[in-house]
Amino acid sequence: WQYDRSQSAVGDFQNLGYALQWPLFAVFAVFAWWRVLRLEQLRLEQQLRAGGELSSPTPEPSPPLRPAPHAQPVQEDDPDDELAAYNAHLARLAARDAQR
Repeated sequence: WQYDRSQSAVGDFQNLGYALQWPLFAVFAVFAWWRVLRLEQLRLEQQLRAGGELSSPTPEPSPPLRPAPHAQPVQEDDPDDELAAYNAHLARLAARDAQR
C-alpha cells in the first residue's frame, strides 16, 4: 500500500522508501546468510588443501571455578535520630492514608 500511496497525488518519496525498505532488508538477510555459508565452505576447502583434518577449533578449557567467599555479617549502624524521625513521619502518613 505504500507503493500505491507514493504514486498518488499526496504520496512522496518517503512512501516509496517505506515500500522498498522491507524487501531490501530481506535481500540483505539472504545475502548475509549466503555469505556466511560461502565463508565456511572456503574455510573448509583451505583446511583440506593444507592437509588438515576437518575439525572445528576446540575451545580452550575454562579455569576451574573458585568457591564463593562467605558473606560477612552485616554490622548494624549507630542509630540515626534524623532517620528515625523521618521513618516515624512516613509511618504517620501511611496510617493516615490507611484510615481514608
